[in-house]
Amino acid sequence: MRKLGIDYGDARVGLAISDELGITAQGLETIHHDGNDKIVLKRLEEIINEYKVDTIVIGIPINMDGTKSERVEITENFIHKLKCKFNKVQLERIDERLTTVAAHKTMNLLNINKNKKRNIVDTISAVYILETYMDKIKNNGNNT
Repeated sequence: MRKLGIDYGDARVGLAISDELGITAQGLETIHHDGNDKIVLKRLEEIINEYKVDTIVIGIPINMDGTKSERVEITENFIHKLKCKFNKVQLERIDERLTTVAAHKTMNLLNINKNKKRNIVDTISAVYILETYMDKIKNNGNNT
């Protein structure tokens, strides 16, 4: 069973998927939805079925000082929709504070064209969210 990482945003949602053994994460795609969660949920349903996903890992946009941003509430509303639609899939939340910064550093190291950055930053962030979760599982010695 695979894990799906999600970087949820206002206009775009980045997705990453684990390998079947839960060792590596790779970028999957960015969904452009302009605030329409139905588009996101429909695509997630296709991906969950295709990859046999058992766990969704979603980044929570906490402020750098540890307080909750207004984006946290928006993300929690989306998580509620995920729980209702995919009630057999485990849902995990991960602090995503530095994932976008790390994604931008990665893209700079790879000399990615700034016009392409907007389309892939969310996918790279989703990879970092998923890797953070998988590292946490590995470090806890717990495979749930």
